[in-house]
Amino acid sequence: MLACLGRKWTRLPTGNPKPTWKLVNGDASSSRGRIARGLSAGLETIAKERVDTVVIGAGVVGLAVARELSLRGREVLILDAASSFGTVTSSRNSEVVHAGIYYPPNSLKAKFCVRGRELLYRYCSEHEIPHRKIGKLIVATGSSEIPKLDLLMHLGTQNGVSGLRMLEGFEAMRMEPQLRCVKALLSPESGILDTHALMLSLVGEAENSHATFSYNTVVLNGRVEEKKMHLFVAETGSFESRCEAEAQLELIPDLVVNSAGLGAQALAKRFHGLDHQFIPSSHYARGCYFTLSGTKSPPFNKLVYPIPEEGGLGVHVTVDLNGLVKFGPDVEWIECADDQSSFLNKFDYRVNPQRAEKFYPEIRKYYPDLKDGSLEPGYSGIRPKLSGPKQPPADFVIQGEETHGVPGLVNLFGIESPGLTSSLAIAEHIANRFVR
Repeated sequence: MLACLGRKWTRLPTGNPKPTWKLVNGDASSSRGRIARGLSAGLETIAKERVDTVVIGAGVVGLAVARELSLRGREVLILDAASSFGTVTSSRNSEVVHAGIYYPPNSLKAKFCVRGRELLYRYCSEHEIPHRKIGKLIVATGSSEIPKLDLLMHLGTQNGVSGLRMLEGFEAMRMEPQLRCVKALLSPESGILDTHALMLSLVGEAENSHATFSYNTVVLNGRVEEKKMHLFVAETGSFESRCEAEAQLELIPDLVVNSAGLGAQALAKRFHGLDHQFIPSSHYARGCYFTLSGTKSPPFNKLVYPIPEEGGLGVHVTVDLNGLVKFGPDVEWIECADDQSSFLNKFDYRVNPQRAEKFYPEIRKYYPDLKDGSLEPGYSGIRPKLSGPKQPPADFVIQGEETHGVPGLVNLFGIESPGLTSSLAIAEHIANRFVR
């Protein structure tokens, strides 16, 4: 357990198959306390600890990075302000494995989505993660949308997505009798998976390779000193209660990966010595999901997506591994989200039942038999976007020292969709590029 920390850990008898760790008091020769799931309070002087690698954020991308680095022999400490892994964006998405159709050729999104899909299907098969390659139909419901469908076909082909096929409306409707469209793009490589099972597996593999997880732990700030990023951390509860807190531990890592998702930019602004010109602006778009009720069987066997809209891929239909049908997400831009809100994930995730009024007409463009009153509020998620309304979509941003000049710091910004599909490829990229 991170031998370089020189600290002792104890496993709590929780009955939980996932290990839970806490700090134990030191002996007479070591009186500075121990870190683990949360940090012990009441230290008279702040302790300093040298560590190999710190990954900030235990979403699916952070977990994938931690696993990859630990498998390559790095001693990894993963910090997350929440009480467990994957509690934010990673647990509030469509759970779709994307093929790599929508993104500009040679973009990070395109490359990581295609590579990540291959790695993800292989990983799910090898580790028995529930998943199904059920395929996707992207549909044009009017003749004016056909050119956009042709463009998606062109993009996907350039990105190396195999098996793409353009279908006439009658061919698509033969596959899906409840569907109505004039043309459709079939993507047989698209699928669905159990995101929680995936993340649980990544956690287990990382822990088996001696990575250590510290939940309820917030990185207050950092500073560059002697060509290293020093991180100052505290218990999440102490920070939330006062909006500020005194650091309880100073970590001195050789490598820091900022994978804080919605709070990545807000955290980067707290790194003294990192020029703010390298921190892109933040934009947030809420997406709500509604579930389908009152049906004995799912109306569709495949994923059905409309033509993409500004800020998202449109209100699509997803059938999960349990047969639950959900529609979404829509796009609702969040105004005036300050750094404090994003830093602590203080977003409103409630789903307003009245938003269903906008869902019905959008869904009925391709599913005209949708019954009134059949949509029930499901859940919502927030997209960590780098472009706002009326702006062209932005690519992932992965910054290392060659960009911002801070040794040992890797920032991940704007890891929205297809972040889940891309997670293993992003981890592979970081390990190949930034680990010597």
